[in-house]
Amino acid sequence: MAKQDKKQIKIMEKVKSFHVSRKVIWGSSIALAVLASIPKLFDPFSTPGDIIINSSITLLFSIFIWYYNIYSLPKFSSQRTNKSLFNWKLLLSVIIGIVIMVVLVIAHQELFEISKMDAPIMFELRGVLINFIVYLFLHLLFQNYQTQQMGMELERTHAVNLGAQYELLKQQVNPHFLFNSLNTLKSMVDIQDPQSADFILKLSDFYRFTLESRKLDIVPLREELQILDSYVYLLKARFEEGFVLENNIDLKQYDSAIPPFTLQLLIENCIKHNVVSLDKPLLIKLYTEADFLVVENQIQLKRGVLSTGVGLDNINQRFMHLVHKEIEIDKNETTFKVKIPMIYDNRNN
Repeated sequence: MAKQDKKQIKIMEKVKSFHVSRKVIWGSSIALAVLASIPKLFDPFSTPGDIIINSSITLLFSIFIWYYNIYSLPKFSSQRTNKSLFNWKLLLSVIIGIVIMVVLVIAHQELFEISKMDAPIMFELRGVLINFIVYLFLHLLFQNYQTQQMGMELERTHAVNLGAQYELLKQQVNPHFLFNSLNTLKSMVDIQDPQSADFILKLSDFYRFTLESRKLDIVPLREELQILDSYVYLLKARFEEGFVLENNIDLKQYDSAIPPFTLQLLIENCIKHNVVSLDKPLLIKLYTEADFLVVENQIQLKRGVLSTGVGLDNINQRFMHLVHKEIEIDKNETTFKVKIPMIYDNRNN
């Protein structure tokens, strides 16, 4: 429904910012520290203190590299994203990582008595490897995040576009009714019909309801039929017994929903293309068939009237927008049927 589209837009506007869980940062750092200590466990000359110190250097270095790379992402920088993973930021990260590793090794050598410590070059190689792993993993995550953001932005734009299109569809309804109603009124005034005053009052009531309902995407079928009764009165004022409407809709379906003024558009479409006269009355039937509401009329086409399909296309697009279902048209030599899907979710904006 259109209401759901608006909720979807609001949800997409509250996009989560990119972040890496602390559990991932600390968990991976501890795992790397443990892996770095494994060779020491099999070295008979290593003491528990040596193992702990080697592990602590790896742990601290890994944590630093994680946070350094996170805060070097475009999210925290005014510079544009470089699509290539291997760029100057990686080089800078490696250089800074080497410096930090040297500082950590020297600091541990000065603060603790170490019986046997790996050569500094081993720590540097280990640091470069950790740096590469963290950098690549983090930037792959970030690129995936950006791809998702672009997808959500496209969905948001699509939803906004659909909403705008649907509003245009609804705006097509009122001018169409007004034009035909004024033509009817003009015809009544021309023949000095005594019911002209009543027609004006009914027309006023009808358009008051139109203004009240125009912001709704769907209305209960019960209300739509009430609108239809007013509209039929306006038609009867002009065509008298030349227009006949039979309502055989199952009462159980009255609580279903329908886009406002759908029935009026369909009936107006029948009148536009068919002869309506006392000598040749136009009979229109309303009834339900399975999950469809059917508007059926006998075919008695006017001469020289070409169908543009605008009215039916308007209705079809509104149903496609609301319930992703199309109307069905069944035509033979004598009858013309339009079947519109029943809507059982009565929610409005």
